[in-house]
Amino acid sequence: MVNADTNNQATRLTFTDIELSRQLFGEHNRNLQRIADALEVRIQARGNSVLISGEQDAAGLVQNLLTQLYGLLKEKYPIYPNDIDYAIRLLSADAGARLKEIFLDTVYITAKKSAITPKSKAQKEYIDAIRRCDIVFGIGPAGTGKTYLAMAMAIAALVKNKVSRIILTRPAVEAGEALGFLPGDLTEKVDPYLRPLYDALHDMLRFEKVAALMQQGVIEVAPLAFMRGRTLNDAFIILDEAQNTTSEQMKMFLTRMGFRSKAVITGDITQIDLPATKLSGLVEAKTILKGIDGIAFVFFSQADVVRHKLVQNIIQAYEEADLENRP
Repeated sequence: MVNADTNNQATRLTFTDIELSRQLFGEHNRNLQRIADALEVRIQARGNSVLISGEQDAAGLVQNLLTQLYGLLKEKYPIYPNDIDYAIRLLSADAGARLKEIFLDTVYITAKKSAITPKSKAQKEYIDAIRRCDIVFGIGPAGTGKTYLAMAMAIAALVKNKVSRIILTRPAVEAGEALGFLPGDLTEKVDPYLRPLYDALHDMLRFEKVAALMQQGVIEVAPLAFMRGRTLNDAFIILDEAQNTTSEQMKMFLTRMGFRSKAVITGDITQIDLPATKLSGLVEAKTILKGIDGIAFVFFSQADVVRHKLVQNIIQAYEEADLENRP
């Protein structure tokens, strides 16, 4: 339980569970200082109480934030510094947002026993869309969790026997390079382009487990060209970097879907590496497939970035520069 007492100068919050209040405040009150710095307020801790003083709207946001973070701790959800940053972003954009509905929606528990959960409203919308629809497009900048969450959903579906295999694919396109000029055999040529998919897999499953599943054909990682002519039944299929598909490749991929399958297509339409004369299949699909039942589009923004805080600032800086340079 949280008790609030407001006067003209400050608001006092008292948390009834002393141990949880210590976790909330952080070691040497570092969590409180992080919040105070971010929202430009003053927070003083006294025992299991805090005194919040500052501009009225900011102080109200802090009260809402601390109350909801305390509620997460009561549900045994561990609060990390990044969680505080995500929560501040969420509640700053929507004071009515419920952190429990987002942060407690566990998608998958990794081999390291860490829970993968959404960290923004867009991520929650994305997860719900994947559960609801057979084809989902996740479109937005790097670092917003599009591929990572799709991978977690795929592994969860495999573990629960909802699908019998996972297929991960990417178009082998990079700016300024062609596969034919890279050294090595075909596997050595395409592996660097698929490495981000391997990284996500190894983050969620033990290395030996991934190797065994790949050897059995339960998990397949392959360039998009390898999908041609196939029908993919009972599978969870992820197409990553879809902004680099051509119109023909996107149509080919979408028509590979068989019975009892799901497909998630992810990409960033601001980072297209195709020749200027080629239309991105992702950009085209966004227009052609809009409004079809069973297909969902979820759009992410720089506010949904869940990497290092600087990544969000970098994306925002590039977006602002792009707007300034437009004719």
